[in-house]
Amino acid sequence: MELQIPGSATPCCSSTIISSSIHYLMNEHVNPRVLIIKSSSSQGLQKCSKKNLSRILRTEAAIKGIERKANSEKYINLWPKAVLEALDDAIRDNRWESALKIFDLLRKQHWYEPRCHTYAKLLVMLGKCKQPNQASLLFEIMLADGLQPTVDVYTALVSAYGLSGLLDEALRTVDDMKSVSNCKPDVYTYSILIKCCTKVRRFDMIEHILAEMVYLGIECTSVTYNTMIDGYGKAKLFELMESSLTDMIESETAIPDVFTLNSVIGSYGSCGKLEKMEKWFEEFQVMGIKPDVMTFNILIKSYGRAGMYQKMESVLDFMRNRFYSPTAVTYNIIIETLGKAGHIKNMEQFFLQMKHVGVKPTSFTYCSLVSAYSRAGLLEKVHSIMRQVENSDVVLDTPFFNCIISAYGQAGDIERMVALFLEMKVRKCKPDYITFSTMIQAYNSQGLTKAANDLKTKMITSCGTLGTYTIQPLFLLVHIIFAS
Repeated sequence: MELQIPGSATPCCSSTIISSSIHYLMNEHVNPRVLIIKSSSSQGLQKCSKKNLSRILRTEAAIKGIERKANSEKYINLWPKAVLEALDDAIRDNRWESALKIFDLLRKQHWYEPRCHTYAKLLVMLGKCKQPNQASLLFEIMLADGLQPTVDVYTALVSAYGLSGLLDEALRTVDDMKSVSNCKPDVYTYSILIKCCTKVRRFDMIEHILAEMVYLGIECTSVTYNTMIDGYGKAKLFELMESSLTDMIESETAIPDVFTLNSVIGSYGSCGKLEKMEKWFEEFQVMGIKPDVMTFNILIKSYGRAGMYQKMESVLDFMRNRFYSPTAVTYNIIIETLGKAGHIKNMEQFFLQMKHVGVKPTSFTYCSLVSAYSRAGLLEKVHSIMRQVENSDVVLDTPFFNCIISAYGQAGDIERMVALFLEMKVRKCKPDYITFSTMIQAYNSQGLTKAANDLKTKMITSCGTLGTYTIQPLFLLVHIIFAS
C-alpha cells in the first residue's frame, strides 16, 4: 500500500515581452536563492545571509536527494542517518509531500524496522498540514506493518481529524481507542478533543466530553482547562471562560499559569473590554502569577487597537523598568499600530529604537513600514525600505511580497510590481489569493481591464476557484497579461 503523493507542478517560463533578464530569472537551472531582480531604481532583493543560506541549501539538498532516490526501486540499502535526518527535516518544516516520499523510501530499506514513534510524528505533521486523508491512509499502513497503535498514535490521529474539521471522525477514533486493550484515551487525548471542538465551534460537545472524563476517572489538567479557557475566550463566551477559570482555581489537579493569564486578558483585550482586561491582570498578579513578554505584548496591542497610544508606550516603559526585554514582536505591534494610525514619525522613531537596542527587524516589520508609507503616499520611503531589505538577511515571505506588490500596484508602477511577482518564484514564495487580487486591482486601476479579466478567468479555469491553485498556471498568467 503506498501513500498518494500529489504530483508537483513545474513552473513554466513562457513569456513574450518580459525582458531577457526575467527569462534568465525564471530558468529552473539557476539557483533560486542567489538571484536578484534589478530595475532602474533598485538593485534588487539581496540573498539571505551566508550562514542561513548554507543551512537552508544543505537541508533542501538532502531532502531533494533522498526524494530522487525514493522514485527508484534500486535504493534499498541507503545510509540510515541520511534517510532519517532527511525525514526529520521534512517533518520539522511541515513539508508533508516530501516527508511521505522519504518515509516510503524508508520502508523499502533492508534495515527498516517499523516504529510507532515515527508514525506518531508523521501523523502530528499531517494534522498541522490539515491532511486527514493522508493521515488515515498512513494509519492503515501502520496496521499493515504489524504495529499495535499506541495512545500517542491514536491521539495524533484524533488531532489530524479534529483540526481538519472532521470532528465525527475524531470522536470515532476515540471510541476505537476504548476497544483496544492498553490503549485507553488519556487526559491528553481528551484535551486534544476539546481543542478540536473549540476550533470547529462545537462548544456543546465539551460538557459531554468532560462528563465522560469524570465517568472514566480522568481529571482535568492545566492543559485541559487552558484549552477550554482559550477556546471560550476567542469565541467571546466570557461567562463560560470565567466559569472554567473558577473551576481551575478550585481544582486540586490544575493551577492557573501564565498561559491562563494571557488567554484571559487576550480575550478581553481583543474585543475592547479594557477594564475587564486590567482587572484580571491585577487578579493574576495577586495570585502570584508573573506576566511574561507575551502578556505585555497583548496589553500593548489591546491599547493600540483602542487608540490609547500613551498607555501603549507606558507598558513598554513598564517592561524596561521591570527588566523585561522587548522582542521583535513587541516592536512589530507598536510599529504596525502607529503605521495604521498614520503616525509616521512616531512609527519611524520606534523603528530606529528597535534597531538601536539590537532587536533585528523581521519581514513583518518591513511589511508594516511599507504599508504605512504606501497609505501615506510616501513611495520614496518604500524605495528606502527596499534598499534596507537588500542589505539585510531577513527571510522574505509571501505576506511581504503581497505588501510590496500592493504598494507599487497602487502607485501604478506595473513593471516593478511584475518584477517583484517573478521574484516570488525565485524565493519560492507561493502567491496566494491576496497576491492575485492585488494584481487584478492594479491592472483595473490602470485601465487594463481586459488583462485583469483574463487573469481572473484563467485562475478560475486552471484552478477551479480563486482560493486554490497550482503554481504553474499562475506564473504563466504574467505572459497572458503582457500579451493582452
